[in-house]
Amino acid sequence: MISLLKKIHIHPVFWGILGIGGLTGLFKEILMLFFIVLVHELGHSYMAYRFRWRIKKITLLPFGGMAETEEYGNRPVREEILVTINGPLQHLWLIGGSFLLLQTPIWSTADHKIFIFHNLTILLFNLLPILPLDGGRLLFSAHSYFFPFHKAYHITYFSSGILLSLLSLFALSIIPFHLNLIVVIMFLWLHHYLEWKQRHFIFLRFLIERNREKPKGKESWVPISPTSTVADAAKLVNRQRYHYFTIAKGVYIDEDKVLDAFFDGEKRLLPIGKLI
Repeated sequence: MISLLKKIHIHPVFWGILGIGGLTGLFKEILMLFFIVLVHELGHSYMAYRFRWRIKKITLLPFGGMAETEEYGNRPVREEILVTINGPLQHLWLIGGSFLLLQTPIWSTADHKIFIFHNLTILLFNLLPILPLDGGRLLFSAHSYFFPFHKAYHITYFSSGILLSLLSLFALSIIPFHLNLIVVIMFLWLHHYLEWKQRHFIFLRFLIERNREKPKGKESWVPISPTSTVADAAKLVNRQRYHYFTIAKGVYIDEDKVLDAFFDGEKRLLPIGKLI
């Protein structure tokens, strides 16, 4: 746990929201919010640590956090789902703890109501299927179980963008002057913009890590036209399986050869049939 705490960084957006709370004199609420978000993110990180994920940095946000790892989407979907839901699950015992503290003189009814409100707000908001929220990560995990990584990422990204647009319209029409909500929505749009700019790099990282270590998954026989390029074949890679690309009856190329050719600049756009 000490090693995890050393990896924690507070995002500037969080500092801004804490500053707004400080200016209004809501010091107890600030401490509550910080504690809730910290426990939420440690829930994610501890589960990742149990699965021996390589954690680089843990960033605290006003509505949860993001753990930067060196797995790049190559861990089993089951592990990713468990790591993701272990953050929201922490709110259950936090809420239960508040009811217990309510029976003591150190925790007032007002404290209890504020604490419950922040817990439920962070929990429900974080479960929205929008990237990089936990709901968005769960959506991507589900998509990447059934679809190749490249397709799953794009489906998740665009569905997340549509839902974020609806959330933005709702916020502007119903509660247009809620400063904290505006800051959070602006952060989500910034994240979407950066994700789109880095989409090729994200896919490349996935393939690099996969090429470094052979996945432990079921074998999958993928029919593909011999005129399809090596890059086209790479887009058909599913994180859960090891692939054999079938060009004709009895003629196939294994995934390792395809990825080796992909990272050879002269072969990336070569028809896959020419790798035989």
